[in-house]
Amino acid sequence: MPRLTLFADRNFDDRRIQFRRRGVAIRNMNAIRFNNDLSSFRSRRGDSANVTLVLFSQTSYQGAFRVFRGDREIANLGNFDFNNRTSSLIFIGRNLTDAEIRDIQSSRRAPRNIVEIRE
Repeated sequence: MPRLTLFADRNFDDRRIQFRRRGVAIRNMNAIRFNNDLSSFRSRRGDSANVTLVLFSQTSYQGAFRVFRGDREIANLGNFDFNNRTSSLIFIGRNLTDAEIRDIQSSRRAPRNIVEIRE
């Protein structure tokens, strides 16, 4: 099963939250008290062939975004100009295409069949 661990500090330190699901969307990071606090993360495919993590700078999947595919360990989101900038995210156990991400932004809706956390 795919797994995502979020950390409030660089180098996988400080407060953390872990998700073990086939997919999760967080419309507003305030719902988990993590708005603009994300500094590092680990994503794992588990038994899935692929995973995609999309970080958005605004709530409801809006604003600037960064896409990470596959198993990733990002110790410092500052290297991607995204440290402490995440206000919503989508983590899903498959590859999301760029066109699907654009559709998510235009509709402000998470993909079907995943858990969505709202504020």
